[in-house]
Amino acid sequence: MRGPKPTVMAPPIRFRGIPRRSRVLVYALLCICIISLLPRFDFGIGRTLLFFLVSPQFAGRYEGGGGRGVDILQYVDPLIGTTNGGHVFPGASLPYGMAKAVADTQSPAENAAGFVSDSNPVLGFSHMHDSGTGGQPSLGNFPLFVHPGCPDDDFKKCAYTVMERAVNRTTDSAFAAPGYFTINLTNSVRAEMTVTEHTALYRFSFLNVNDGEVSVIDKESDADAPKTSQVPYSPLILIDLIDLMNSRYMGGIQVYNSSGRVIGEGSYSPSFGSGQYQAFFCADFRGAKIRKTGTFVGPDVTEGVDFLDSEKGHVPTGSAGAWIQFEKPLQGDEIMARVGVSFMSVDKACENAEEEIADWSFERVESDARKAWRTKLEVIEVDGTGVDDDLLTTFWSGLYRTLLSPQNYTGENPLWNSTEPYFDSFYCIWDSFRAQHPLLTIIDPDTQTDMVRALIDIYRHEGTLPDCRMSFCKGFTQGGSNADIVIADAYIKSLRSNINWTTAYEAVISDAEVEPPNWGSSGRGNLEAWHHVGFIPVDDIDRNGSGPASRTVSRGVEYAYDDFAISLLASALGKPLDAAKYSRRAANWRNYWNPSQRDLFRVPDTPDGDLSSSNFTGFMQPRQLDGSFKYQNTRSCSPIHNQHGCYYDTGLQTYEGSPWLYSFFVPQDMSSLISLMGGPQNFVERLTYFHTSGISYMGNEQGFLPVFQFHYASRPGLSSFWAREHIPSLFNASVNGIPGNDDCAMGAFSAFAMMGFFPVAGQDVYLLIPPFFRQVRIKAKEKGKWATIRVRNFDPDRKRIYVQSATLNGKKYTKSWMTHDIFLKGGTLEFVVGEEESKTWGVRDEDLPPSYQPIGLQDGDEEDEEDEEERRRKYAQLVYGNLDD
Repeated sequence: MRGPKPTVMAPPIRFRGIPRRSRVLVYALLCICIISLLPRFDFGIGRTLLFFLVSPQFAGRYEGGGGRGVDILQYVDPLIGTTNGGHVFPGASLPYGMAKAVADTQSPAENAAGFVSDSNPVLGFSHMHDSGTGGQPSLGNFPLFVHPGCPDDDFKKCAYTVMERAVNRTTDSAFAAPGYFTINLTNSVRAEMTVTEHTALYRFSFLNVNDGEVSVIDKESDADAPKTSQVPYSPLILIDLIDLMNSRYMGGIQVYNSSGRVIGEGSYSPSFGSGQYQAFFCADFRGAKIRKTGTFVGPDVTEGVDFLDSEKGHVPTGSAGAWIQFEKPLQGDEIMARVGVSFMSVDKACENAEEEIADWSFERVESDARKAWRTKLEVIEVDGTGVDDDLLTTFWSGLYRTLLSPQNYTGENPLWNSTEPYFDSFYCIWDSFRAQHPLLTIIDPDTQTDMVRALIDIYRHEGTLPDCRMSFCKGFTQGGSNADIVIADAYIKSLRSNINWTTAYEAVISDAEVEPPNWGSSGRGNLEAWHHVGFIPVDDIDRNGSGPASRTVSRGVEYAYDDFAISLLASALGKPLDAAKYSRRAANWRNYWNPSQRDLFRVPDTPDGDLSSSNFTGFMQPRQLDGSFKYQNTRSCSPIHNQHGCYYDTGLQTYEGSPWLYSFFVPQDMSSLISLMGGPQNFVERLTYFHTSGISYMGNEQGFLPVFQFHYASRPGLSSFWAREHIPSLFNASVNGIPGNDDCAMGAFSAFAMMGFFPVAGQDVYLLIPPFFRQVRIKAKEKGKWATIRVRNFDPDRKRIYVQSATLNGKKYTKSWMTHDIFLKGGTLEFVVGEEESKTWGVRDEDLPPSYQPIGLQDGDEEDEEDEEERRRKYAQLVYGNLDD
C-alpha cells in the first residue's frame, strides 16, 4: 500500500521569473530531472509535475506573447473573472463547446457559471454551463458528486442532497487551463476534467489512502486546526438530476447495476428568459468494480431501486438521482467518469459519449482540446518583447473568453429540422454586438458567419430575431433589436457566403415594422408611436403587444441606431427608398434631447445634501405624448446614484445606465451630437467629466464606446489615455480582473484596445489608438496575407501613448480611423508615438470618423415644430381619441 498522498496539487510552473531566452534550457533540464526521478516519486506527484512540465501551454519559450515560436496558451488563465461578479466559466471547454465541465460552488449570487474563486464549498461537478452571464445561474445539469467512502461503510450515511453533500475545497488547489480543470477537496478527492464537443471526461483520484481507509477533513473543523476522520475506502459516486438554478420540474433516471451506466433526463427553466428546455445525459465509469447501486430522492436513499420517473411520482423537485458504490479502484487509486450530454435524447447523449471518447484517454482528449484552442488563437501574433507577462495574460485570456460562447448546438436542436447551423447562449446580443461579434468577424469569420445564419434560421422558424437566447428559449429583450446590427455588420464586412440575404433583410425589416405580441422577449415595442411621433412616450398605450413599460429613452436611442444599421444594409442591397426611410428614423434620437435639462445632484457630505449642478446642460430625457419632457435624474443608474435601479422590469427610462451614458449613444451622427453639446471643446470636457466623476461604469458594455469617442472631437489621444487607464486597472490578470459580468464581451474590449483599434459596431469604422505591443499581426481573409499594426518607436514603459504620425502600406495616413479592408486584404499600419498629444494627427475634419447625416435631414436642420405637433396630435387621436382628454 502506498503512503499518504498530498492534498495540494503542485502549482503550475510558468518560469516567469526567468529571462525568456534562458527558459528553454531550464525547461529541458527540469524535464530530464523529473523523468529520471519519476520512479522514486509517489504516482500522484509525478504525474502532476510531469503534466505541468510537458504540457506545451506551460513550457517557457523564446519570444513573448504569442509570436512565432511561442505557445500562446501559456498566457491563458481561465480563472480571470471568476469572482466579484465576473461570472466567467473557468472549466474545461472547447471553443463554443456545448460540454463545459467544472466544479460548482455554493456561492449565492455569484455562481452563474458554476465555479467561483472564493472559499465556499463544492456542490458537485456538472457538464454544461454558460459563461459570463448576469442574473441567475445557468445550466449546471446532472452534477456528479464523489465520496471516497461512507462512514461505517454504510451507503445511507453518505450525504446525497445538494446542500448536505457540500464539501470544502483545499485552499489554492483549483487550477484551470484551456481544455482542463482540476481541484482538490477536503474529503481527499482530486477531480480533473476535460471535454470534447458534447462529452465530459473526469478523472477522480483518491488522496490520503492508507490501510484501506481514507482521511477526510471534517466539514465543521477549524481551518487552522482541521480535524480528520477515517472512512472505509469504497468510493461512492452519485448523479443528481438538479441544475444550478434548482429549476427542474420533471425528470427521470436509471442506473444499470451490471454495467454501471446511468442515464437520465430532466425539464428545466432558462436563467434569463421564458419557457422550458429538456436535457439528457449518459454516464459510464471505469477503474473499479461495482459493489452496490441505487437511487435517492432528497435524503431518502434506497439500494436496488434503480429507476425513478417523475411521471410516476418518483421524482419531486430538488435533489434526486442515482448512485453507484465501487470497490477499491483497480489501479492508481483512480476512477474515471465519462458523461455524454444532449438536448435531443438519452440515446443521442450515449452516442455522443461513445463516438467522441471511445478510447477513454484523458491525455488524448485534453491534448485535442489544447490543439483546438491553439488553432483558434494562433490567427493573432503579438510581439510581447518588453511587455509585462500580466499584460500578455490579460490580452490572451480576454481573447480566450471571447470564444467560450455563443455555444455551437448544431445537431442538438430539438425544436426544428434544419440544415443551417444552430448556436445558442446569445447572452445577450445587447451586450455582445458592441465588441464580441465584431471581434469574431475579424478572428473567426467562418464561425461568425455561422452565427449569423443561426440568427436568421431562428427568425425563419420563430418569426423574430432574438436579442437574447439561451437553452432553446427566448431571453428577455434588454434594449433594441440588436441582431439587426449584427446582421448589417456582417454584410458591411463581407461575411456574405452561404447567408440568405433575402431572408436576412426580411428579418431586420420585420424588427423595424412588425410588433410581436410579446416584445419583452423579441422584437420591438411601441412601434406605432415610434413610426408616428418618432419617440416612445412614457404614457404611451400600446395595443399591439406587451412588455415592460420602461426604458423608453434607452430603447429609443437603440431603436434609432438599429434603424441606422438597417439603412446601411438597405443601401448596400440596392434599396434606396428603404435606405432613406430608415436613415430618417435613425434621426429620432433627437426627439429625446432636452436642451435645457441641467445635471442636478445632491452634494455628498453636506448637512442637508445640498443641491448642486455641473456645468453641463442638455441630456436625453423621457417624453410624454404631449411633447413635454419628464424628468429622470441624469445620474440615475450610475455608480454614484441608484446604480441598480434600472433593470429589465423597473419603472425608470434607461436600462443599466444613466441618461449621462445614453446621451453619448449616437454612433450614427456624432457630429450633430457634438454640436448639441456645445462643440468639440465642450464635448471633450463633458466626456472627460463623465470618465472622471464616477458616472462611467466599465462593468457594462455600453461603457466601451465612450472610451473612444474623443476621436469624434479631434482628440484621439484622449481615447488612448483612457484605454490605458482602464487596462490594467480594471482589466487585468487577477481572478477579479474584469469590472463586471463578462458576457464574453469584456475580453473583446480589452483585446481590441490592446491591439490598437476599436469597432463602431454596424459601421465599417475602427477607431485607432497605439497598440499595447510592439507589433500585432492578424491573419487576413485573403490567404497568406496578414493585417499588421506596428509601433515603430514602441515604449514598454507606457509613456509614449499618443500617435504622432502614421503610415498605411508605406503611405502617410492621417485619419484616426480605418476600415475593415485591412482585415480582408492585409496591410501594414505603422505608428510613431510620443509622450504628448499630437496637434496634427487625426484632428482635421477630413480625418475624423464619419458621421452619417440622415437622408432628408441634412446640415443639422431641425424638423418643423408644427409638423411634430401635428404628428403627435394625430397619433394621440389614434391612441386616446383626443390628446386634450
